[in-house]
Amino acid sequence: MLQVVEGEPSEAALTAHRDPDQPPLPGGWRQIEALPIGLFAAVMGLTGLSVAWRLAHARYGLPFWVGEAIALIASTAFLAITAGYAAKAVIAREAVRAEFRHPIAGNLFGTPLISLLLLPIPLSPFSLTLARALWIAGAIGMTLFAWLIVTRWLSDRQQAAHATPAWIVPVVGLLDVPLALPGLGLPPMQGVMIFGLAVGLFFAVPLFTLILSRLLFEAPLPAALQPSLLILVAPFAVGFSAYVATTGAIDLFAKSLFAIALFLLAVLLPKLARFGRACPFRVSWWGVSFPLAATAVAALRVATAEPAPATDGLALALLGLATLVIGWLLVRTLIGLARGELRTLTL
Repeated sequence: MLQVVEGEPSEAALTAHRDPDQPPLPGGWRQIEALPIGLFAAVMGLTGLSVAWRLAHARYGLPFWVGEAIALIASTAFLAITAGYAAKAVIAREAVRAEFRHPIAGNLFGTPLISLLLLPIPLSPFSLTLARALWIAGAIGMTLFAWLIVTRWLSDRQQAAHATPAWIVPVVGLLDVPLALPGLGLPPMQGVMIFGLAVGLFFAVPLFTLILSRLLFEAPLPAALQPSLLILVAPFAVGFSAYVATTGAIDLFAKSLFAIALFLLAVLLPKLARFGRACPFRVSWWGVSFPLAATAVAALRVATAEPAPATDGLALALLGLATLVIGWLLVRTLIGLARGELRTLTL
């Protein structure tokens, strides 16, 4: 069982979650033991990018096949990571338990549930039944997981050093509940949409404050967790889309959420660019993918509702940025997996 020590957790504890007295993980297919649950962030980023390209096709006539190809890659990634983590659960059960109990990494078990909420958006035109089944599983699972994590937070004393951007995932992930609903053809679920929007936004405010306080007054995040800073953008970018999906309008409040997302992105991108040149690649870098894609989606929705050179230029710039970054992450991850570097990439 993972022991949580006082003070700043180490990178290895946050990523590998293995006892240092254990021998190194064997090579070959057994490297699957090092597969982190947070790699489902790749599915989230790819799915969000697929949605962005669909919106760009509708607004600017960009190639339709690009969004469909990215959706196919996202679905394949979901199946592959699910199979890999299922294998890890069989051959390294204690490692999975330790990861789930970890005060930081345990929050990332919300990423596969968020993936289930997002994948129905690109999948609904192909199989409405499958899309509905995935969304229902994701909505129920996300609600139960959020309840479990909040209960865990309120049951034990928490350490300030553990208040990292990963804490946003479990509860603020409920903001993803309304996103796919308008396209699923299910009976009216306004109450469900309001629930996801309200709980997600309500918890976003205190969690953001706690995390910002930790960043200001505690030691800097370990290098492996620095990319997760961009997760701070997600509550506002996704909150914008969830609010628009629920209310059907881009009003002053929606624009305010979008403005906050843009401001945070402007603050964090230069910091992450410097970090990217100084730190070797890790799969934890996928944490930047979904916030970038979600911001691009929000910008495209604004440009569609209020076309103007400024909004169109911003939307295309964010789409280009998200595409370049996510494309690079995908290629670099596949190269690392082909080289058998999974253990190294998770340290």
